[in-house]
Amino acid sequence: MAPHIEENIDEVSKTSTLQNQTEEKNAITIRDATVDDAESIAAIGREVFSVTFGYSLSAEDLQTYLQETYTKASVSEEIKDPLKHVMVACTADDNVLGFVQLTKGSSEPCVEDAEKPIELQRLYVHHESHGLGIGKLLIQKAEKVAISQGYKTMWLGVWEDNLKAQKVYGKSGFVHVGEHDFKMGDCIQTDIIMIKTL
Repeated sequence: MAPHIEENIDEVSKTSTLQNQTEEKNAITIRDATVDDAESIAAIGREVFSVTFGYSLSAEDLQTYLQETYTKASVSEEIKDPLKHVMVACTADDNVLGFVQLTKGSSEPCVEDAEKPIELQRLYVHHESHGLGIGKLLIQKAEKVAISQGYKTMWLGVWEDNLKAQKVYGKSGFVHVGEHDFKMGDCIQTDIIMIKTL
């Protein structure tokens, strides 16, 4: 009987080791972005923006926006901008799955009276990584960074038709305080402005 028990223990040990290795491989870490991440961030930005907003724009307006906003060069400039703080969510092997961007000094009339505000300008997670809680982790990290820098409130603009994102932000404690127009080429859309006390 003893050898049989030992074999079972060995199998349990092997299974446990494999599970630990799988968990480590699937572990998500969040770190500050570097210019080496620019292409990965740009690719996620193009993919998510196209899937989320593409149907609401002309093909020309969509391509113009993507070329202005989500190229390696434009993302690199934002990473280097002292008024912006870009962070990425990565796997253990440093594969970028999503990113978040904070912007200092931006404002909207409905948040002008907020105490020491900072904007959560972008929060994108690749569609293949949805459902893993990455968006929540990125929001939590962004809030910790903002608090460490002395900010008291966080605000954001989210497209009025992006109900899924609005629900995520609502669960994270953001509340609707106003609207503003967001122009892309000939298309003018309405963003919901949401705010949260940190």
